[in-house]
Amino acid sequence: MSLSHTLRVFDAFDSRFASGDTVRALLAPYEDQGVTVDVTRLDGAQGSTDFVKIHIPGETGKRRGGRAPTLGIVGRLGGIGARPSRIGMVSDADGAIAAVAAALKLAAMRAAGDPLPGDVFVTTHICPDAPTRPHDPVDFMDSPIDTEVINAHEVWDEMDAVLSIDTTKGNRIVNHRGFALSPTVKEGYILRVAEDLLRIMETTTGRAAVTFPVTTQDITPYGNGVHHLNSIMQPSIATRAPVVGVAITTESVVPGCGTGASQEVDIAAAAKFAVEVAKEFGRGTCAFYDTADYARLLALYGSLAHLQRRQTP
Repeated sequence: MSLSHTLRVFDAFDSRFASGDTVRALLAPYEDQGVTVDVTRLDGAQGSTDFVKIHIPGETGKRRGGRAPTLGIVGRLGGIGARPSRIGMVSDADGAIAAVAAALKLAAMRAAGDPLPGDVFVTTHICPDAPTRPHDPVDFMDSPIDTEVINAHEVWDEMDAVLSIDTTKGNRIVNHRGFALSPTVKEGYILRVAEDLLRIMETTTGRAAVTFPVTTQDITPYGNGVHHLNSIMQPSIATRAPVVGVAITTESVVPGCGTGASQEVDIAAAAKFAVEVAKEFGRGTCAFYDTADYARLLALYGSLAHLQRRQTP
C-alpha cells in the first residue's frame, strides 16, 4: 500500500538530521534491483540542500536499450523544515514525501516481481532548515538555493513526461482537501487537462477528478517580478517534455511553513496516483497531451518557448 510507504518516508523526514543519506537508506534494500540513489550537495546564498535523484529501471526502459517512455516524478518544495524558526516538519515537505514514497513503492514492486516497462526518475531535495519568505495570502517557504539551479537538476532530456508534486495550500484558488491536477504545460503552451490523467485520478481516489487553473505567470521563471501561485509549474521552464502539476491541497489556507499541517492520507493518495501513472505511461496507455492538437497550435501561432526563459528588463 502507498500509505505504508508514505508513513515510512514521513517518519524518516521528520527530523532535523534528515538529509540525502536518509533517502539513500530508505532505498538501500533495493540496490540489487538496480535502483540507484544519487545525492548532490548544493550550496546557495541562504544555505544548502541535498539534491536527490532516484532511478527505478524499467524492463524495456531506454537505459537498457528499450523504447518504453520514461517518466519523471518531481517532489517540488523549498524545504522539509524551517528550523530554527519552526520546530518539526513543515507543510511544504508534502511534495518530497510523496515523490520518495512513490519511488519506494515502485522499488518494492520491482522486488516483488512487478517491474514497470519504462524507466522512472524521481527527483527532490532535502533541506530541514530552509528559509521562509512573505507571500500573499500566507507566508511561503523559500529555498536555500535559486529555483533555476533546482530546475537544472530536477528535469532533463531523458524524461518524456513529468509529474510535479507540490504542496499547494497557501491560496484561495483550489479549496479541496486531497490533491488536484493542473492542465498540461509544454514549452510555453497551457494545454487541456489530460483525459488519461483524469481517468487515473478518479480510479485511484474513487472520487470525481479535481483540477486547478494555471496562468501564464505560473509557467514563467521565478524571479521575474510577477505573481506565481507557487513553484509547482517551475519544472516546465526547464524541459521540452509535457509537465503536469499534482497539487496537494486543503480546504483552508495553510502556510507552507506551517507545522502539524501535513495530511498523511492525502500525501499517500498523490503518491499512489504517481505510481499508477508510471505504470500506464511506460506501457503507452497514458498520454499527457494530444500531439495533433499541439502540432496545430504550433502551426497556427508558433512557438511560445520564450516564456520558459527569464527575461531581462
